[in-house]
Amino acid sequence: MNYRHAYHAGNHGDVLKHVLLTRVLHLMLRKDKPLAVLDAHAGIGRYELSGVEAFKTGEWRDGIGKFQAAKFDPHTDELFAPYRKILGALGLRQYPGSPEIIQRMLRPEDRAIFNELHPEDVELLRARYAHDPRLRITQVDALQAVKTELPFKERRGLLVIDPPYEGSDEDERVQRMVAQALHRMAQTVIMVWYPVIREERVKALHNALSDSDANGILLCELRVREAFAEGGMAGSGVVVFNPPFGLLEETEVMLPALAKALGVGTWGKGDVRWLKAAR
Repeated sequence: MNYRHAYHAGNHGDVLKHVLLTRVLHLMLRKDKPLAVLDAHAGIGRYELSGVEAFKTGEWRDGIGKFQAAKFDPHTDELFAPYRKILGALGLRQYPGSPEIIQRMLRPEDRAIFNELHPEDVELLRARYAHDPRLRITQVDALQAVKTELPFKERRGLLVIDPPYEGSDEDERVQRMVAQALHRMAQTVIMVWYPVIREERVKALHNALSDSDANGILLCELRVREAFAEGGMAGSGVVVFNPPFGLLEETEVMLPALAKALGVGTWGKGDVRWLKAAR
């Protein structure tokens, strides 16, 4: 409960996570059937980059700051267009969290549930999004939210799992959320974000998640520097279960470009591969 994302908003982990979120939503929204989204760890929706928290760490400078200053080829830049559009709508002072991105991309026939447990953050979330009839705000444990909200009546859904990874049991809880979601609605598209801090923990998480029963598990990992003990976050990854058609090809273009743009010095690596190949 002590974790506040405002200190980390706009860092390289956010850029990876939110670029991929815009692409997953873009691909899923090509179908004319309604879509439901559950953001299990919603935060407050958008963040002030000039605020006390973001100013104190300055992490956004090596994330969204570098991204905005980078030059990409036209094809790659086209893939970043939905993300850039939302950034432009908010201006340079604010950074969009997952709820803001979801709200701006959903169509009138779609809906979303934003779940946040932190008592202060959930009040901000309600103040910002409760007016939108497509959106519902909940305040329960993330695993309980998955059990309560799935299966979606729309039969097409996206689950976003983005915990703070502070507790020693967080990896196990992520595995339980994924298993519960796939059990309740096998075709759910699931995005799981994780930090790269210790190699052994990352490998253990990969191994555990690769056993999940999904039609394809795609790994997208961005490292901005070499990982070493006690060295903080060297990168992050997103594991996508049941990835929408076309995401593999898009990530194979975007990840090397992000690694070049956000890497420290000449160091930067983008890794895209199947943890479990689609059938």
